[in-house]
Amino acid sequence: MPKVSVIVPVYNAQNALRRCLDSILNQEFKDLELIAVDDGSKDGSPEILDEYAAKDPRVIVVHKENSGVSDTRNKALELAQGEYIQFLDADDWITADSTKSLVRAMEENNVDLVVADFYRVVGENLSRKGSIYDSKVLSREEYAQWMMESPADYYYGVIWNKLYCRSIIREYGLKMDESLSFCEDFVFNLEYILHCKKIFPLQIPVYYYVKTDGSLVAQNLDLVKIVKMKTSIYEYYDKFFRNILDEKEYAGERINIARFLIAVANDSLAVPYMPGTKKLGEEKVAVPVNVTGRPDPIAATYYINKLFDNYLNTIALKYNLDLKDIRVFYALREAGRTNTQKDLTDFTGFTLPQVVLSLQKLALHKFITTKFDMNGVTASINDSAAELSKDIDDALKDYGNNVFAEFSEEERARFEKESDRVYYRIKQILESYEAQ
Repeated sequence: MPKVSVIVPVYNAQNALRRCLDSILNQEFKDLELIAVDDGSKDGSPEILDEYAAKDPRVIVVHKENSGVSDTRNKALELAQGEYIQFLDADDWITADSTKSLVRAMEENNVDLVVADFYRVVGENLSRKGSIYDSKVLSREEYAQWMMESPADYYYGVIWNKLYCRSIIREYGLKMDESLSFCEDFVFNLEYILHCKKIFPLQIPVYYYVKTDGSLVAQNLDLVKIVKMKTSIYEYYDKFFRNILDEKEYAGERINIARFLIAVANDSLAVPYMPGTKKLGEEKVAVPVNVTGRPDPIAATYYINKLFDNYLNTIALKYNLDLKDIRVFYALREAGRTNTQKDLTDFTGFTLPQVVLSLQKLALHKFITTKFDMNGVTASINDSAAELSKDIDDALKDYGNNVFAEFSEEERARFEKESDRVYYRIKQILESYEAQ
């Protein structure tokens, strides 16, 4: 049985479908099944799905007559065998560490639901979207309080930035309401959360949501229609809070709950030149150099550093820091608990101003303590950086597992042994130079 069932409803998505499927099948996390249900597409989507199913046994394809997205997702849920459920829309795609990050957050925190940040993509631009800024496990009641702050936020309403337990879905017979043509995923979430005890907000963007002409916002719905749809959904929303809150709490929050009727759906903007907006691709670590032929040791080191930077960049996103800041912290950790600015510039290859700026940011986050004296700045790691340090340990582990995925245990052990010999020989040579 696979650990994760990834569900993708497909309808006339041929232009973006390969990107979506590739992002799932190329995940670092391999223990998954991909259930793609073709909802009577009239374009080339069915042929693309069959092509992928023929190449990868993890792909399950179902073709059926058009019946809408809710029925399509329900058909997939009936087939799912995974311990966890992850949803995608066929126009969108996920980061390479998406499923791994969601599963790790679910299991390490022992929760019933994980809710993650996402990227909002408009043309060539993207912005990051998140709504909860408290990186701790939340009770159902605490999560509901956060939701009341932004009642129409996509972060809470959609299903594609979340990881669900299939056992909860099966036990309580949860499914998409096929009678709804608006907010059916929001209603599913409300019903699911009623059966959750603990929820974890993962502050890492794991999903690329693409603004398309077929979206509700793009349909330019008139105000009367929007009000009618919201009024029909409000019954579910109000029932949810009546179940979550006791009578006194509900009475005190009725005004906040009613805000749902006037709140505008918010999925964040991605406007060129506006703060928070980047060009698509800038959120990832670039690898501009392409070495032709067999790389020599120096060129290989370039690729090694770039790959590791990808893992560190995810950590930087989690803590709202830059990649350079995490690199400096890593240098502090590896070179010893207390280091001077000279040590750090030498270890990282960054300029002195860059190192000093990163130290200031790490100190503001209370990850390190800095001391200024006549020799400049010295820094030491605080106990409060334990989670950050663990994230780096996980990154190192993931790095190794990914690199050696196609190696046998014997091959990996032999490589690591020989690499240690090379490392200690290089260290000896450098020390001899220092002694001269």
